[in-house]
Amino acid sequence: METMARASLSTLPQLHLAFTSTLSIDPAMLERSPLKLTVLAVATGALLLTAGCGGRGGKNRDTAYVARDVDTLYTAAKNRLDRGDTRQAAALFDEVERQHPYSPWARRAQLMSSFSYYVARDYTKSIQSAQRFLSIHPGNKDAPYAYYLIALCYYEQISDVTRDQKITLQAKQALTDVIRRYPNTRYSADARLKLDLVNDHLAGKEMTIGRLYERTGKWVAATLRFRNVVDNYQTTSHAPEALFRLVESYLSLGVPSEAQKAAAVLGTNYPDSEWYKMAYELMNKHAPGNNAT
Repeated sequence: METMARASLSTLPQLHLAFTSTLSIDPAMLERSPLKLTVLAVATGALLLTAGCGGRGGKNRDTAYVARDVDTLYTAAKNRLDRGDTRQAAALFDEVERQHPYSPWARRAQLMSSFSYYVARDYTKSIQSAQRFLSIHPGNKDAPYAYYLIALCYYEQISDVTRDQKITLQAKQALTDVIRRYPNTRYSADARLKLDLVNDHLAGKEMTIGRLYERTGKWVAATLRFRNVVDNYQTTSHAPEALFRLVESYLSLGVPSEAQKAAAVLGTNYPDSEWYKMAYELMNKHAPGNNAT
């Protein structure tokens, strides 16, 4: 699942470059991660104003409370982020909000904090920062990105199918929120691609459990799992096997009529698959008049 999650970043360059296309960005920044480009773009206006303060802010060695002007704090946080010190950057962005809650930079700092925590893989704090941003600025132009960042945090925590899938379900809900709220954005387009992978993962979990029930002779329980895949994840890669497993399970339960229905659906939708060939042979083996049982 690590491969799936981290590989997802490779789908984002156009998405984030489009976000920054109207801004003046140093070409060297294009060497950074696509996701970083997006959030840095949010702060570009602030950086243009605070660039001259970098000398003051860059010398701070920790994030202990010290009353500082907003420019110094923000620039110090940005410098930390540029150096890859993401946790310290996040703490400094949080300090911007604490010390200057009514400053325009506080809004920017919330989103930058969320991004910094995301890069540090502190997904819980990243989600909390993004949610705080949305609770205070629900109609802000950067709200779609905040929702998208929350979805990414859940998505990148998806574990393999042998483990509990609570996080996977949360990723599905968060991605669905992005699609529902902002259907015509590039964030939505990428969320749809990830949602397909999430559904495939959830279907895989159902198949794993179903096969276990099948191996232990719990045919009714197995049938319920395979039926769930057919009914709710029919566009995933697991659907053909789920139909074949239904054929097996129904025959084992002594209801060949239901097995025939599953085989017919399999043949209609996946006529060239190995699963259909196996189902066809199995149905022939159990056909009336055949001595095999």
